Amino acid sequence: MTKSDGTFCTKPTSSSGTSAGRAAMSANRWAVLLAGGDGIRLQELTRRISGDSRPKQFCPLIAGKSLFDQTRERIDPLFLRNRQVLVLSRAHQKYYAGDVAEALESRALVQPQNRGTGVAIALATLHILSRDPEGIVSVFPCDHYYSDEESFRGTIQSAEKCAKRHPESIVLVGAEAEYPEVDYGWIQPDVFVSQTKAGPLSRVRRFWEKPHQRQAAELMRLGCLWNTFVTVGRARTFLELLQSEVPKAVVLATRALANLDAEGAYDQLPTVDFSRDVLAQQSRRLLVLRDSDSGWADLGSPPRVLETLTRNGIHADWIDREQADSSFGQSRTIFV
Repeated sequence: MTKSDGTFCTKPTSSSGTSAGRAAMSANRWAVLLAGGDGIRLQELTRRISGDSRPKQFCPLIAGKSLFDQTRERIDPLFLRNRQVLVLSRAHQKYYAGDVAEALESRALVQPQNRGTGVAIALATLHILSRDPEGIVSVFPCDHYYSDEESFRGTIQSAEKCAKRHPESIVLVGAEAEYPEVDYGWIQPDVFVSQTKAGPLSRVRRFWEKPHQRQAAELMRLGCLWNTFVTVGRARTFLELLQSEVPKAVVLATRALANLDAEGAYDQLPTVDFSRDVLAQQSRRLLVLRDSDSGWADLGSPPRVLETLTRNGIHADWIDREQADSSFGQSRTIFV
């Protein structure tokens, strides 16, 4: 957490009540939850649902629970709570304070400002390496939906095994494309590497960020995958890629984490998009694992939320409230 002067500290951990078997199973396995984004594209909808300006990850969009809570519940069977690093932003503290206070075994890193996914991952990676130099890290955004969470967990377990077999590489989870979506990033697979329980593992040829409609149709024809941004690899490998592409950000994140003027360090930090600024520049060190069965969706925009609810037959109470509002029809046409 951040102190009043803006420096970093972490929540205390607890090992009580944990079985030796599960502890052994989870040795060196860490999860990083990216929960510091501002959710600008979904802000109109989340304001209508919650009545305030909370970002989407702390809004109860589905099943009456926030996306942050659902992400934690989804990964709990895989990761001990004291191996889950939560990267948050101070501006949102009133929306997550209760959740984090109840998570006594978690490690929370609260940033003075949101500086993008690259800085958040750098901060978490440095934190993990200081405690576990052999750590295997899985990075999870907190704005996703999965229709088959058991399949998702199986994919993560396969990705971890791939990361151990290929320690020099980062493994990306690529969802099998169902239609030519223009709001997603795409991954073009290259040479086949191996078959896993979850699906085929391949090298990465290229990233495509939000292509136009004709491009998206061609990418789908070529067998390209949606970029879920779920990434798995050794903590050391994450740091190597970050140091190669954004060395200044790593230096400043190190300074902030060491409590050496976190506010000043973040004032100097650029905003770093991990996918665009790091991964896209290091495709030779990337692998992609095809996920065909988890039913992944990115809840990054109002149309995507409405489509996901409809497609999966999910009823949300807030839709009833909105439909009772005469302005909902107008607002919905803007979304779609």
